[in-house]
Amino acid sequence: MNNEEKVVNFLPNQYSSEKFFSINHNYLSDQFSDYDVIFNKIKKVIKNNDFTLGNDVDELEYEFSKLIGVKHAIGVGSGTDALFLSLKSLGVSEGDEVITTPFTFYATIGAIVTAGAKPVFVDIRDDFNIDPYKIEKSITPKTKAILPVHWSGKPCEMDVIQSISKKYNIPIIEDACHAILAKYKDRNAGNLGDVGCFSFHPLKNLNVWGDGGIITTNNTELSNKLKLIRNHGLSGRNTCEIFAYNSRLDTIQAVVARHMLSKIENISNRRINNAKYLDLGLSDITNLTLPKRDKNITQVYHLYMFECDSRDKLKEFLNINGIDGKVHYPVPMHLQPAAKIYNYKSGDFPVSENACSRVISLPVHEFISKENLDYMISKIREFYK
Repeated sequence: MNNEEKVVNFLPNQYSSEKFFSINHNYLSDQFSDYDVIFNKIKKVIKNNDFTLGNDVDELEYEFSKLIGVKHAIGVGSGTDALFLSLKSLGVSEGDEVITTPFTFYATIGAIVTAGAKPVFVDIRDDFNIDPYKIEKSITPKTKAILPVHWSGKPCEMDVIQSISKKYNIPIIEDACHAILAKYKDRNAGNLGDVGCFSFHPLKNLNVWGDGGIITTNNTELSNKLKLIRNHGLSGRNTCEIFAYNSRLDTIQAVVARHMLSKIENISNRRINNAKYLDLGLSDITNLTLPKRDKNITQVYHLYMFECDSRDKLKEFLNINGIDGKVHYPVPMHLQPAAKIYNYKSGDFPVSENACSRVISLPVHEFISKENLDYMISKIREFYK
């Protein structure tokens, strides 16, 4: 980028273009059709001038901790902040290394880098999650955390990762931003490491009217530290324990999140059932490779993703036919321009690179009808005739 170029806000155009699809990843008009109920709750916040770390934040933290089955939940400004503040709370800083996956969203790596550390990538398996059996050989004296990503709402193989964590005394930070109510052997994502990080972004399974996030932990000392560093390090109005950050979850967003908590079980079950229906309809198409479904794991399908032949042509065909097929994402993190300083090259992580060239995602949210599912299946079958 030269000095004359401008960084433009591409999101309004992106959202506008999505309106042309009859079967869409963006379902927010349906999700918040009962906005009058939420507005009435927000009026109480306005009346009480309770905007910053207000009572609804406290209530959300309590309710969310009970939902996940942990001792503590700490509301923060976004899922990205949840990752960043978790890293800082565990002492990650300049010169440290954090092990993670190159097959993720930019925020995972951005949080590591802004915390001062170097991302050390480990390739994925064919389920799009980090290969736990390749983690140990990437550990060095500089390794300060392992950051597995529960991609698309499927928990990683945490028994192996937990064993490595205990062996080397390296904490686990779960990127559970896709994975609210996902389970690994009957334990919720967010209760499988030292800390769990969730996002309330508008397109997440549990969403709000802007950005928001929450951190979960069973460690009371970490919880207290996180509550300090999200709020300038203040233990009181006139006492600063550590100079820190401002990443407070807005009370208004907490109101919306609490409203959605009452729906999250239904949201998850609908996504799971829609995914099962798509699996049945697509599993015999030889041009597709569906990820293995593990009976010990409850996947909540933030994304319904699979590998396919002629991916770009299929995506174009689906889009022309009103289906919002998307690619999450075409370039792995180690090959992004921002990663040039780490000297990774094409071929370093072949499973991730292959997946990025072949994956596509279909809408699978709770407002997708059986007719929508049948239509998507029929169009994919038509394409591969």
